[in-house]
Amino acid sequence: MAAISLRKGNTRLPPEVNRVLYVRNLPFNITSEEMYDIFGKYGAIRQIRVGTNKDTRGTAFVVYEDIYDAKTAVDHLSGFNVANRYLIVLYYQQGKMGKKFDQRKKEEEIQKLQEKYGIGTPSAAKDK
Repeated sequence: MAAISLRKGNTRLPPEVNRVLYVRNLPFNITSEEMYDIFGKYGAIRQIRVGTNKDTRGTAFVVYEDIYDAKTAVDHLSGFNVANRYLIVLYYQQGKMGKKFDQRKKEEEIQKLQEKYGIGTPSAAKDK
C-alpha cells in the first residue's frame, strides 16, 4: 500500500533506515510464527531472530527483503499493542549495539583485573 507509493516516487530515505529492525518490549512467550504473522503483513521477511536467553528475552531482530517494507513496518508497528505490551520497533544500528556490548566487556575486564591485583577496593588501599 504505502510502500508501493514510496517506490514509485524518487523518495530519499534517511540514513538510519535499513532492512534490519530491532524490536523491544516483546512478550517473553512470543513465538517466531507469531512474529511472522505480525511483521509479514508489511512485506517479505528474510529472517526473524527472537531472543531466548536471560539478556535477550523480549527482543527480536527482523530482516526484510526490501528496505521500503522495513520502513513501512516501523511506521505501522511502533507502539503496536501485543499481549498488553507496546512494541518498540527501531532500525538496527551496528555502531550503537556494538558499543553497548563493548562497554559491558570492558567493565567486566576491569573488574577482573582489579580483583586480581587488589586495586580499586578500599581494603586494598589500607593494606599498602
